[in-house]
Amino acid sequence: MRIPTPLGITAIAAAALLALPGTATAAPWTSPLQPVASLAADRLATADLVAAAKWGTDSPIDDPAREQQVLDTVAAQARQIGADPDEIRRVFRDQIEANKLVQRALFAEWTAHPEKAPTTKPDLNVVRQTINRINTDLVQSLADTTPERTAPTCDPELAVAVIEVHHEKHPDHLHTKALIRSLASVCRN
Repeated sequence: MRIPTPLGITAIAAAALLALPGTATAAPWTSPLQPVASLAADRLATADLVAAAKWGTDSPIDDPAREQQVLDTVAAQARQIGADPDEIRRVFRDQIEANKLVQRALFAEWTAHPEKAPTTKPDLNVVRQTINRINTDLVQSLADTTPERTAPTCDPELAVAVIEVHHEKHPDHLHTKALIRSLASVCRN
């Protein structure tokens, strides 16, 4: 199993380089893994809604039955398009763990500061429809980038993709940390 720390260190180093004056706009190259990172960020954005839907209910953050359903679905989608279902399961296990990381942090924040807790509950079934759509797109994007994900340059290209997504979507620290966690198994090298 890959440990997300090297990607985190690479992402920090890439961020430092991109933060130098003139370098952020001068980069003409876009990482081929940007769509993967962008979809992972979109998926993570749903964690806030999932947490809000579960807050104050008996719905747990850890939902093994739902997690298994997601893993089985993405593995079946992978098989249908000729991708490695085991590899897709590994990547989606990271997606799920990153989503739970955000949910746990939000629950901790809302417990410590009840005034910040959500006052309305999104419909979890509607949120899950969004997640399912993103999952389908992410499976396809992972399949499409198999050559890049198996190349020796995958880690730095993924780090650049994270920086590109960060620049585009402006996630906070929690969501950035979760994004890096969600991508831990993307590179196969």
